[in-house]
Amino acid sequence: MSQRRTASARRTAARTIALGSGALLFALAMPTTAIAAPRDSCDRRHNITYAKLLECVDLEDVLEHQRAFQKIADNSDDPDYPGSRAAGTDGYADSVEYVAGMLRDARLDVTLDPVEVTVNFPAELRQLTPVAAEYETGVFTGSGSGEVEGTVVPVDINLTDPAASTSGCEAEDFAGVDWSGNADIALVQRGFCNFGDKALNADEAGAEAVVIFNQGNGEDRMELIVANAATLGDGRTVTHSIPVVGASFAQGVALAEEGATAYVNVLPAETRTDYNVIAEVRGRDKDNVVMAGAHLDSVTEGAGINDNGSGSAALLETALSMASMKPHNTLRFAWWAAEEQGLVGSASYVEKLSQAERDRIALYLNYDMVGSPNYVQMVYDADQSTWEAPVVIPEGSTAIEDLFESYYTSIGVPYDDAEYSGRSDYQAFIEAGIPSGGLFTGAEVVKTPEQATIWGGTAGESFDPCYHQACDDIDNLALDALDVNSDVMAFAMLTYAFSTESVNGVKGRPVPGPAFELPAPAGARGTFAEAAGGGGLEHDHGHDHDTTG
Repeated sequence: MSQRRTASARRTAARTIALGSGALLFALAMPTTAIAAPRDSCDRRHNITYAKLLECVDLEDVLEHQRAFQKIADNSDDPDYPGSRAAGTDGYADSVEYVAGMLRDARLDVTLDPVEVTVNFPAELRQLTPVAAEYETGVFTGSGSGEVEGTVVPVDINLTDPAASTSGCEAEDFAGVDWSGNADIALVQRGFCNFGDKALNADEAGAEAVVIFNQGNGEDRMELIVANAATLGDGRTVTHSIPVVGASFAQGVALAEEGATAYVNVLPAETRTDYNVIAEVRGRDKDNVVMAGAHLDSVTEGAGINDNGSGSAALLETALSMASMKPHNTLRFAWWAAEEQGLVGSASYVEKLSQAERDRIALYLNYDMVGSPNYVQMVYDADQSTWEAPVVIPEGSTAIEDLFESYYTSIGVPYDDAEYSGRSDYQAFIEAGIPSGGLFTGAEVVKTPEQATIWGGTAGESFDPCYHQACDDIDNLALDALDVNSDVMAFAMLTYAFSTESVNGVKGRPVPGPAFELPAPAGARGTFAEAAGGGGLEHDHGHDHDTTG
């Protein structure tokens, strides 16, 4: 189905900027009065000043894209995953058509970059004894296929509080068990190491299937876990020869009963072609490319309006509002395919670039979940002031963090650090040595009372209670966070459109219009302890690209 509309039809009536707390503070801080211009006026003019651009990147326009994503999901009757925008489905294809159509209508240079994606079909997990039950499940990335009915063998699991677990992390965990039968199902608990290592150890021990169940050491580790078992702890990738499926903690407890038997069925996966959407605004300097991206796909459970319709919609509105400008540096916007399958689209894109093309990219900005309903405003911690990064951080990334933080400071919005983990679409860029940064408002980590005092919301609930669930719909957004972060994204893109000197030393020129002096960053609020998990993101959270247990 086509979701395209002409630019002039997008918005014709004048609107005032939404009066969320962040937006109101920003209006007071701007050098000109921030009254939203008519949409067609924004589409026609060169939005080359901060005031002009930020009055055009309007919350209502961002929400218009969000509603389109919701409609796409609602209308999708994909035979396997209806109601979603997941990679490989009709819903994703229609999302690509919508985004690409809007960009083309705005006369951006648009490329559809083909990506091979893996589609796993719905799996079956049934317990046969000592109770009979059918369990909701899903297929881990990297799983093999097959049908297995047999004995469940618990592997070094720990069901007692606090459920600390290294289950399946070592080959020795599988020792002392006779795996010579033709229907042994290894029961492995989440915790400590990569899911890929757990599954590989089970495979090599002789198991015919693996069930990985959630850890049970907190409210956010009770539900069904389905993630990435294709990546090993040493960075290698693997495809297992046996089925690997997920289960909840309660299901794991039931399957761990003495004498348990079960049935597992995973159909062979299918390879399909999806597309990254790439759009460019050419600048005077063609060899200094400022790039920003957001993943366009949802999980199979639903529409994915926060994850990651929020980043996709705000980035789309930024691109449309900058379409007619003449920047100094070249601007490139990307909407990635199959992030939920393991950062597939962004990794494919960077891999295909020559070294000369990689060297042209001055920096990359990543926006994955910027409107979480119980949010904390966070910036990737490039200077490691809170989190020791598990990856090599390219030089220049700290300057990107400083820009985001200074903007938040200028409008009086408190912020905190998110771990610079590389566990979103910026991973391939930092591995290529490209300076990167980004924003994040939290996923499944539970909000503390201190955080609720600072940012509002509800202590004791996840930053996104609908994370990777069907309820991640158009009502699953904090509009004030989405409003502020849409402005932050536009501000950063305009800043770097004219100079990336602070990041890579390449001189540009000042942004046209009245100067906008940024204060020094006020500093992260420091509300995360090491045990809190990556600044709103568990070290093995439910994204399929998450690898650790």
